[in-house]
Amino acid sequence: MAWQKNQTSRSDFVLLGLFHGNQAPWVLFALLVLALLMALFGNTTIILLVRADPRLHNPMYFLLGQLSLMDLLYISTFVPKMALDFLSGNHHISFIGCGAQLFLFMTLVAAECFLLAVMAYDRYVAICHPLRYSILVRPGICVLMVVGSWVGALLNALIHVVYTLTLPYCGSREIHHFFCEIPALLKLVCAETSRYEKGLFFSGVVFLLPPISAIIASYGRILSTVMGIGSSLAFRKTLATCSSHLTVVFLFYGAAIIKYLLPKSYHSPEQDEVVSVFYTILTPMLNPLIYSLRNKDITRALRKLFKK
Repeated sequence: MAWQKNQTSRSDFVLLGLFHGNQAPWVLFALLVLALLMALFGNTTIILLVRADPRLHNPMYFLLGQLSLMDLLYISTFVPKMALDFLSGNHHISFIGCGAQLFLFMTLVAAECFLLAVMAYDRYVAICHPLRYSILVRPGICVLMVVGSWVGALLNALIHVVYTLTLPYCGSREIHHFFCEIPALLKLVCAETSRYEKGLFFSGVVFLLPPISAIIASYGRILSTVMGIGSSLAFRKTLATCSSHLTVVFLFYGAAIIKYLLPKSYHSPEQDEVVSVFYTILTPMLNPLIYSLRNKDITRALRKLFKK
């Protein structure tokens, strides 16, 4: 076949990245490092608080700790590599390194999709069925839901990564992205990929629409319950409890829907990079701020920590 003659060996790829063609690369570099430091500090602080403060030893904050862990893995996977590439001028990434990035990214995206739905279910039970909360969201069930999220995400990532890395790559090895991602890699493949792209779209639907439906259903029931009470105080308390999670949901799912469910005609390499920045850099940086500023238990634990 023609593509077999032109196929290159499995050598390094080249990540063009965010700095390619940027007019102020050092400003962008400084912002990336600042985002990395803020995300590392914020998410590590939340994980330590959840472990150290007895008041935070409940399912809601266990799930928040899992979200912070995912955010730490997100930003630690991509930003240090980008910073080192910029400083060294070497934008190569090995075939194995590219596969590792792809595997971590797909695992984290799918796991966070499920985790946000589990967090919405936790709030639904806490508000709509408070007397049964200790039964419906007891620690064993909570751990099982989180483990299920990770296992499902790992299996999905493994299937896609193994298939993607066995495709024939030829010609240019330049990836118009700041990390290895399937849509960017498929542009370098010298074989027909339309069937696989349909399968990838179906996978995106499976991992996005059911969790989104669960979140909408959970908050719909929450709103119905609170409106039925007819108390402005109850409404304000519910808003204070759920607003942080809803903000994170809008940030994460908004970017994911634009990236994976919109037709290819609405995409360009530059647009894909900007959208990817949201859930790989911005949300890991913003999530700790969103939860620490809007959550009284977290702010109380922080004040207690600073007093010590």
